[in-house]
Amino acid sequence: MGEIENASNLSFILNKPFDVKFEQRPKPTLQSPRDVLVAINYTGICGSDVHYWVEGRIGDFVVENPMVLGHESSGTVVSVGSEVKSLKPGDKVAVEPGKPCRYCTPCLSGHYNLCNDMRFAATPPYDGTLTGFWASPEDFCYKLPEHVSLQEGALVEPLAVAVHIVKQAEIKPGQSVVVMGAGPVGLLCCAVAKAFGASKVVSVDIQPSRLEFAASFAATHTFTPERVKAEENAARLLKETGLEGGADAVIDASGAEPSIQTSIHVVRRGGVYVQGGMGKPDITFPIMALCTKEVTCKGSFRYGSGDYKLAVEFISDGKVDVKRLITGTVKFEHAEEAFKDVKAGKGIKVLIAGPNEKSCRCIGGH
Repeated sequence: MGEIENASNLSFILNKPFDVKFEQRPKPTLQSPRDVLVAINYTGICGSDVHYWVEGRIGDFVVENPMVLGHESSGTVVSVGSEVKSLKPGDKVAVEPGKPCRYCTPCLSGHYNLCNDMRFAATPPYDGTLTGFWASPEDFCYKLPEHVSLQEGALVEPLAVAVHIVKQAEIKPGQSVVVMGAGPVGLLCCAVAKAFGASKVVSVDIQPSRLEFAASFAATHTFTPERVKAEENAARLLKETGLEGGADAVIDASGAEPSIQTSIHVVRRGGVYVQGGMGKPDITFPIMALCTKEVTCKGSFRYGSGDYKLAVEFISDGKVDVKRLITGTVKFEHAEEAFKDVKAGKGIKVLIAGPNEKSCRCIGGH
């Protein structure tokens, strides 16, 4: 225990846009006998983290006080509460970074991602996981199989996002899916759709390098839109990919207005459209096409019951190779440089090693 007590709880903190600092924070304590203390090994940088760093806000969530960034993390359990049964010190885990109230109607119905009192990491006013230690409920830490690395564990969070989106799309074996945007979540949506049995998966993006990766990763077809009307892009997409009559489901993982407009013209009559990407609060939307085609339109927010579990299983079974998305790993003290690289569009997924990453490995024996 001495090594844990002497370990660092150095944290990467956002004060305001483009103003960050490193600061030692008090180590968290277990608030419940069902809680566990996790030493963070790796944290991925999400688009929302970069957005807070650049803008200081996302919609109504405004950074008003210094906030620890990060929420895509894996770690090593270092201590457990007296009533914890499923985890022990040394276990490798993927951390689900939200803490719902567990008592409201959405929580009790299994939709805890819609909990109005959700305390989600790196969403103001709650601190994130770019820190040394994180206290979590036992059931929000998912034990990683021995053959799954801690680096892969840090990709469970974005994969769970993709799992939730694809579930919302109700993908069935043999169906066709078009995914707008080939960033990390879009790529993972392609992979999850394939794992769900989709026979045709089309990845759409404006960057050739992303589409080249998508084709080698999970997409059966790729498409590059042009600066033309949404209907024209949709018609060309359907023709080039052989989707006569439209796609069974279209997922927008970009949040870009032109992509959203094109999506409604790509989905078949009676098909499903899912909005997974976040963009401008208000856009011009082809409501007539939505109505006359009787498209089922859904939003998708974070992840719910069973999504993390399935994400871990997909990685464990080799159905989704998240290792391929990892561009590189940087030391904790280089976190700001990593944010700059992500903002500049370098790579796919950058991981930041925790301040005690070597100590974590020693503590956990991995």
